[in-house]
Amino acid sequence: MRDLKTGESDPVNVYVSPAVSPEPKRARSDRQLPPGRHGLERSFVVTNQRERMLDAVADVVSLSGYADMRVEDIIATAGVSRRTFYDHFPNKEDAFLAAYDAIVSRLLQQMGEAYDRDPTFVGKVINCLTTFLEFVASEPAFADMCIVEVMAAGPKAIERRNIAMKAIGALIQTAANYDLPKQQPALTAETIVGGIYEVVYSRILQGETHLLGDLVPELAYSIMLPYIGHDAAVAEMRKLEKQRNRKSSAEPEQPAA
Repeated sequence: MRDLKTGESDPVNVYVSPAVSPEPKRARSDRQLPPGRHGLERSFVVTNQRERMLDAVADVVSLSGYADMRVEDIIATAGVSRRTFYDHFPNKEDAFLAAYDAIVSRLLQQMGEAYDRDPTFVGKVINCLTTFLEFVASEPAFADMCIVEVMAAGPKAIERRNIAMKAIGALIQTAANYDLPKQQPALTAETIVGGIYEVVYSRILQGETHLLGDLVPELAYSIMLPYIGHDAAVAEMRKLEKQRNRKSSAEPEQPAA
């Protein structure tokens, strides 16, 4: 509770200001469990608490950065006790790594499903790239955490990032080996993915996360160029540009604020 504040003194009396109301409590999250006895299974409670903490890590890192993230911030954002946090994680680094693994697992699963939707190399590239960029663009907190702040979270986090990049590169390489007659060295796909990460990293730092989907045509060209050549890659890029232009023109204009 805050201390009462007094006004200036005069020779006769001292004016005391009215008590200041305490700050409002943080609103309960939609995923937060009801207080008191709720009759829920212990396994459900544990899973719910863990998922809320993982989501909280992404939110806090996005706002504060990894270096300034505190366990207290995660606890407050997730709506759990300190004891609950330490029942799951020994420190903030382990919480960050667990959150990173969960997010990347979701991304790779969605990219795998996109990969399977088309039998051709070009189709797989476009589907996977679109899925990656739209996933990142739709989740700004995840974008900050997994693309930018992961670089500040220590060697274990950077190794996780490297593994994720290699998994994405493997999708490109496998698609090429399966569908194209001429094979490229494995390092080609790894180099391409590294370049894409750098482009996405710079756009996030510039506050353009929501515009990442617009990069699909040009980045698709960059991926396809070593495998199918300039002319074919340009043709596919032009098709993607026309598709995006048609989609943009078909979308209703947002009303002015």
